[in-house]
Amino acid sequence: MALKISQKGWVVIPAELRKKYHLAPGDEVEMVDYGGVIALVPLPKDPVWQGFGILKDGPSLTEALIEERKQEQEREQRKIDRYKS
Repeated sequence: MALKISQKGWVVIPAELRKKYHLAPGDEVEMVDYGGVIALVPLPKDPVWQGFGILKDGPSLTEALIEERKQEQEREQRKIDRYKS
């Protein structure tokens, strides 16, 4: 798909690609130079939401923190028990 660059340096993204990638007026794209190839990469509207669940297959940080807290409480209790003895 050939595009022309205007005298102002503008390029119009064809309607079919805007629809395919859900691009609307005001959306942002990043221009990336891949050493001879220029690509337009749509930026997520909400990067936090976009990354939600990306690590879902890994270990649960919540469970690890709960376990660490439990071990910490047990260590503190042993210190208290030794002090009372």
